[in-house]
Amino acid sequence: MFITRIFSARISNLVFLNFILIDSKRNDANLVSREMAIQKKKKVAAAAVAAPEDPKKAVKRPVEASAPTPKKKKKVVVKNGGDVSAKKKKVVKKVKKVTEEEEEPVEKEVSKLQLLDDDDEEGLDGLDFTQQEGSDDDDLRDDYSDDDDDDLPIEKKSAALDKKKEKILKEGEEELQLNIANQATFELPSVEEIENEMKSVPNLEIIKQRIADVIQVLGDFKNRRDPAKSRTQYVEVLKKDLCSQYGYNDYLMGKFMDLFPNGAELLEFLEANDNPRPVTIRANSLKVKRRDLAKNLINRGMNVDPAAEWTKVGLVVYDSQVPVGATPEYLAGHYMIQGLNSLLPVMALAPQPGDRVLDMCSAPGGKTSHIAALMKNSGTLFANDASFDRCRAIIGNLHRLGVNNAVVCNLGGEEFSKIKPNGFDRILLDAPCSGTGVIWKDQSVKTSKDSQDVQRRHTVQRQLILSALDSLDANSPNGGYLVYSTCSVLVEENEAVVNFLLERRHCELVPTGLAIGVDGYTRFRDYRFHPSLSMTKRYYPHVHNIDGFYVAKIKKLSNAKMSKQAVLEMEKEKASAKSQKKKQAAEEAEDSEEESGDEEKAQNGKANGKAEAGKKKNKKKGGDDSDDDEDVETAPMKNIGSGARANKKRRNQKKAAAKQAAVKEDDGFNTVGNVKRAKKPTQFKSKVPKRAAARTGAKSVKNRRKKMLAKQQP
Repeated sequence: MFITRIFSARISNLVFLNFILIDSKRNDANLVSREMAIQKKKKVAAAAVAAPEDPKKAVKRPVEASAPTPKKKKKVVVKNGGDVSAKKKKVVKKVKKVTEEEEEPVEKEVSKLQLLDDDDEEGLDGLDFTQQEGSDDDDLRDDYSDDDDDDLPIEKKSAALDKKKEKILKEGEEELQLNIANQATFELPSVEEIENEMKSVPNLEIIKQRIADVIQVLGDFKNRRDPAKSRTQYVEVLKKDLCSQYGYNDYLMGKFMDLFPNGAELLEFLEANDNPRPVTIRANSLKVKRRDLAKNLINRGMNVDPAAEWTKVGLVVYDSQVPVGATPEYLAGHYMIQGLNSLLPVMALAPQPGDRVLDMCSAPGGKTSHIAALMKNSGTLFANDASFDRCRAIIGNLHRLGVNNAVVCNLGGEEFSKIKPNGFDRILLDAPCSGTGVIWKDQSVKTSKDSQDVQRRHTVQRQLILSALDSLDANSPNGGYLVYSTCSVLVEENEAVVNFLLERRHCELVPTGLAIGVDGYTRFRDYRFHPSLSMTKRYYPHVHNIDGFYVAKIKKLSNAKMSKQAVLEMEKEKASAKSQKKKQAAEEAEDSEEESGDEEKAQNGKANGKAEAGKKKNKKKGGDDSDDDEDVETAPMKNIGSGARANKKRRNQKKAAAKQAAVKEDDGFNTVGNVKRAKKPTQFKSKVPKRAAARTGAKSVKNRRKKMLAKQQP
């Protein structure tokens, strides 16, 4: 509208200028005719001097050729209002004969005069404004004459009109920029003034206009800023106005402003949070097909359509003559009232028939029933929730929808890593969050969420995701996948939690397989995340027309409770331990050969010792004989397990070091680490009979007692 007004103003100005130029043109024509008359008189006088013989003829000849006297009479007639057209044509013809020897510019001026004279025939109504000198259409005439002769006249004229149009547009743009530059600068109020306004009843129109002005200034801050104000002051004023306009607290509004630095996008997000999402349902494929369900609901008086191209079970309900949650189809379990965002994590999980699946936070059972439908009621499905009251809703929905392979649990999510470690193929963790993606459902989120609440949620989410990964089996043929999802848009509850898991466990992120969504953050203000977090998906209400959501899919690579770097170091240690075991096996083989020779000698010495002991039994000198017997009978014990005890000691030291390393990598649950224990090596068995060793020990004790008694006697 603004440009059209400019064009209309320009056209009116051109018409006015043309009228002015016509008058000036007439005056210029009169001046030209007077100058031509003076030149003719001079030429007539010169001709009279050159021919003195016949002065009468000399005077008559120029009169016949130029006729200056009749011209004066014609001028008088023009002033008196006589016939203008015929008389001026004769004058122009005579002027052309006289001025053949003059320069070309004069001829051009005369031709212009002729055009003006021709226009005077029809008066003011017959004027052709495109032919006036000094008007904006001179360029059109020049372009028309300068073009190639090969072009048609209509082509020449159209090209000239195009150039004229470009010129008008250029002038309009220049005027627009001039108007923008001349606009009054926006005066930013102080934060104290805004706070004083908030104490009284705020004027929403003024606040809305100030928000638009501040966003406009921040969009071109270099040119539109107030030199006395900084960007921080503008941002603070904008935050205060947005909080009063939409009803958020300062903390949450600051988070949203960091998330959406573009002011227009921020306003779209805030507006979308106040508008409800469309009502959607999910067809239960265990009982009915979506096509048949849609026909039945249309017959009931509902207006339904397929929800989106990326889902095969979703339907959108535009309007209904009956309540959506009270139809016979709903009571029969043909569909579940469910948002489109809750279909995304189950699609990313992609459970297979026969898998062992855990839904760690499953209430009220929408995602659980969707998983059971994809598994075709096969395998084992555990539906868990920490709230007993919410478990009742799970049981009711599973019975209504015809789910037969589910087990409902009422446990804390942290318990599964202790009860059943490495016991599931796939796990879905829809963690409890602040709910910043579903503000339209609960408006209290705008004022109830602060930094402490978000921090508490962040801590619980980290504990749950570690427990969920520890409950997965990395060696599962089809599984080992964990899907983490939240109905929040805050980075602290999404990318920060997944990055924490990548640092603590041996796992990696894989593509979610979802057709829509915005890539997750790898850099956000002060945060620096793993580059693979770009494979996660974010969803916004103003972009996808669904609730704010986040989905990440994780693959478990090892059952060890340690980070990827620790696992690599452990593998290196295992490789070095294997090489050492090979060396030790070779050394033990050599030692065994030597031990076999020593054992033969020990057996011979034992037989000789027994014979000598039998002989010495008859002697009465027990003290000396006892010492000799002790030395003889304990001699075989010195050769028992040569080198084996030292090797066992080394192995025990390595085990202790491994346990200490596992304790250092503790996950916060005071667990030692789920590391597979190696098989115990065969223990050393003494070849000396236990009874012989016992007798030897009893004899030595008896002899020591005898010696002590002998010393005590006087």
